[in-house]
Amino acid sequence: MKKFNTAACAGFFLAMLLTAGLISLTTPSMAHALPAVTDPLPPGGQRCNFLPNAPDKHVVVRGDTLWGISARFLQNPWCWPQVWGMNRDQIRNPHWIYPGQIVYFDRATGRLRLGTPTGQSPEGTVRLSPQIRSQPATGEAITSVRMDKIAAFLSQPLIVTEHQLEGAPVIMATPEGRVYLSRDDQAYVRGDLQGATLFQVFRPGKALRDPVTKAILGYEAAYLGIVKLQREARAANEAHRFVVVDAREEMGMRDRLIPVPPPSIINYVPHAPLQSVDARIMSIYGGGTLGGQNQVVSINRGRDDGLDGGAVLQLQRLGPEVRDVTDKNKLVKLPDHEIGTLFVFRVFDKISYGLIMQVNDVVNVGDIAKSPE
Repeated sequence: MKKFNTAACAGFFLAMLLTAGLISLTTPSMAHALPAVTDPLPPGGQRCNFLPNAPDKHVVVRGDTLWGISARFLQNPWCWPQVWGMNRDQIRNPHWIYPGQIVYFDRATGRLRLGTPTGQSPEGTVRLSPQIRSQPATGEAITSVRMDKIAAFLSQPLIVTEHQLEGAPVIMATPEGRVYLSRDDQAYVRGDLQGATLFQVFRPGKALRDPVTKAILGYEAAYLGIVKLQREARAANEAHRFVVVDAREEMGMRDRLIPVPPPSIINYVPHAPLQSVDARIMSIYGGGTLGGQNQVVSINRGRDDGLDGGAVLQLQRLGPEVRDVTDKNKLVKLPDHEIGTLFVFRVFDKISYGLIMQVNDVVNVGDIAKSPE
């Protein structure tokens, strides 16, 4: 299995450091000051070490990602907040990093810094003059991971709960009894619109069951397209009239509607979960039971369990039980072993979607996804 292209996945972390003030310095004498950490994350221990061959600096280029840049310096990219001295609020409100800027490794303090060289001091060290940018100098800000791998998952509903299914408006009729609708076609809908006018159309899919408890946590929904309200019902026994503005898949009667969510912006830094997480892989998106790097999976933990966007989990294979060769009546469990890394990018109440990063084996439904050790 190919190794994940970390250089293509490192962009959005560094970007998060400019606008929150971590590197907004006003005088040359302040250029080497570390930011105050008022709400520090738990220390990463020995796993937050820099790589033995970490470079002194890295010039940010178009196509970089925060994940990839951190992987150039750190043994584990999820240690990024520790080496930047970031607190939880700064993780949730990231900075922006642009091509042309430089990430420096300050070996004396064990920290990374962002800036541009402004000259050499008498001792030969580089003086930095970080500044907040209102416009990118040489391109758009870099992202956390490769956007082409997760963009489709940021706005479509994908996962709906039993409650959402019960209350969702439904397409109850089509013009001239058409089986399927396409762009500019009209659709007639029954249900409570709750003041919304733009809706995603979806079809309930397979139930997502917790691999441990077997309880249904939600339903993976097939995204079909977008409809817009043309005329709201004016009587209790009247239907709403919609028009199809985008049709990705065939849609028709009995398909359901959910309001289009606000635009999603990936504004998080890869980090270890804020509390201990022990999850299981529930599904490999697109079907099947085996996954590889750059594939999206769902896990049986979400917002209710303390997960947030940008949390990084360690993928492990559950160790099997084998018979003790010295006593065939006893079973001995073999240790779980690490197989890769999962980057959580979309979080629901009880379920989350994650992108498989580095892996050294296939990922199976039922594999473990837990806080880094």
